[in-house]
Amino acid sequence: MPTEQQTTDVDDSLRVIALEVADDLAELARVRAWAGRLLQDLPEVQRADALLVVDELTSNALRHGKPPRQVRLLRKRDWLSVEVDDTCVDPACPARPRSTAGTGSSWSTR
Repeated sequence: MPTEQQTTDVDDSLRVIALEVADDLAELARVRAWAGRLLQDLPEVQRADALLVVDELTSNALRHGKPPRQVRLLRKRDWLSVEVDDTCVDPACPARPRSTAGTGSSWSTR
C-alpha cells in the first residue's frame, strides 16, 4: 500500500505532495485514487489529463524502474507539475513497439 508523505511547503505559493509507491502494479489504482482526491478542484478535462499523466508515468516507473518509487504533485495556483521518481540510473532507450505497450511511445531501460 502506498504511503503518503506530509505536504511540504517549499514557499508560500508552492505545495509538494508526495506518495511512496510499493513495488506492485496493483498500486496504479491506489495512486490514481490518491491523485484524484488531491486534484478534485481542477476542471474535469484538466483533471482527466493530469490523472492520465500520473497513471502513465507511474506505470512506466513500475514496469521499467527500480524501487523505491515516489509520485509527487507540485501545485501552485493555476499550475501543476507531476513527477515520478525511481532509483534506476540507466538511460532510457527506445524499444520496438509491442502489442502489450500502452498508447504512447514504448521505452525500456537497459
